[in-house]
Amino acid sequence: MNYEQLAKKIVQRAVKKGAKQAEAYLEVGRQSSVRVREGQIEDLTEATSKGVGVRVIVKDRLGFAYTSDFTTAGLERVVDLAVQLAEAAAPNKLNGLPGAKDLGKRGDTGVLFDPKVANLPGDWKINAALEAERAGRAQDARVATFDSVSAGDFVAEVYLASSEGASGGYSGTYVYLVAVPVASQDGQLQTGYWLDYKRFLDDLESPESIGREATKRAVRMLGAKPVKTQQVPVVFDPLVAASFVGNLSQAANGNAVYQQSSVLAPHVGKRLAGKHVSLVDDGLLPRGLATAPFDGEGVPTRRTPIIDQGVLSGFLYDAFTARKAKARTTGNASRGYSALPGIGTTNLYLEKGTKTPEELIREVPQGLYVTALLGHGADPVSGDMSCGANGLWIENGELTHPVQEVTVAGHLLQMLKDVDAVGSDLQFRGGSVGAPTVRFRQLTVSGA
Repeated sequence: MNYEQLAKKIVQRAVKKGAKQAEAYLEVGRQSSVRVREGQIEDLTEATSKGVGVRVIVKDRLGFAYTSDFTTAGLERVVDLAVQLAEAAAPNKLNGLPGAKDLGKRGDTGVLFDPKVANLPGDWKINAALEAERAGRAQDARVATFDSVSAGDFVAEVYLASSEGASGGYSGTYVYLVAVPVASQDGQLQTGYWLDYKRFLDDLESPESIGREATKRAVRMLGAKPVKTQQVPVVFDPLVAASFVGNLSQAANGNAVYQQSSVLAPHVGKRLAGKHVSLVDDGLLPRGLATAPFDGEGVPTRRTPIIDQGVLSGFLYDAFTARKAKARTTGNASRGYSALPGIGTTNLYLEKGTKTPEELIREVPQGLYVTALLGHGADPVSGDMSCGANGLWIENGELTHPVQEVTVAGHLLQMLKDVDAVGSDLQFRGGSVGAPTVRFRQLTVSGA
């Protein structure tokens, strides 16, 4: 079936039925995953999905409906329903689809589809998960068991058409591997995890190294204890730094900024951090997990600096919020076929620095290297952060003993100011948010 043509036909029917503007957003996907435990397959799942969302504007009124019924009657029904819902809705002058000036020329995404992932045999996932578990056990006898080891892949296709001239489609692949071992010693249990998530099979870390690294991370936490309350330099490993980056992106959401419910709202154009701090959302990043030629409304994706060499340079918008805020969409409309677009990130990351993570740690006389944060992270409205933390104590530039049952606290704006070094080890480990190792001049560590 030619899905791009189908999307166009849906739009034509909606216009015939009285829609002033219409859009069809169509997704087709399949995924499979396996989970193993104690050398046995715990579950193996395969699923396919497809659906289309229809958005229409009738006299400034918005209607939206979706279906996974692709029969002629099913598609006619969903169009008619979207139009009926629009006719019953309240009018809003800001309703509308992106027009020609926003649809513009698309950038180069590079290749997003890997035939090796699309044609992965089922036993690859089983063998990879079992190999990761075996390697993890062999790494250290103190790993008594694994909570789980899982492997999986996705193939996704997206097609879009609108009455305003948007049309196109693309397909992409994803493959991942996750290991969660449990280490045990003297009655204490510690869980660690390690994972990798990539578009291309050849880029994925080997099952053996995933299992070994997960075990190392679990075992090094054995014997963890709190430290006394103090203000010290704190280093976030890349996984933890990525969650800090995610908090910043919530505060850079154009809708939150418009509603004045973001700690960043009053600071656009101001210096918030040193020149070594740049936060970027890049929908065209080569091989990025969220790289795509266009967003959920057909607007070309692009590279949007949020913090540019320490200066807050802008926020992320979809078309509706941009209209409200008298801004331009940044190509950050995110959606699935069963929902209206909202603002989301693409490949969001803190640009890497020049120092290795080892150098960042070596320069700390006394402090905390954080390997896990527990809780929701920073509040994007107030900027306050207070999270449970696990990690390793730094003494004279060396990682010494494991630490847990402590809280790390700070404020987003002060934390940005206090980023005194950024590592050279940028990683996209668990998805499309990436970060290198990050060091803060000081945070409050509350413990015993």
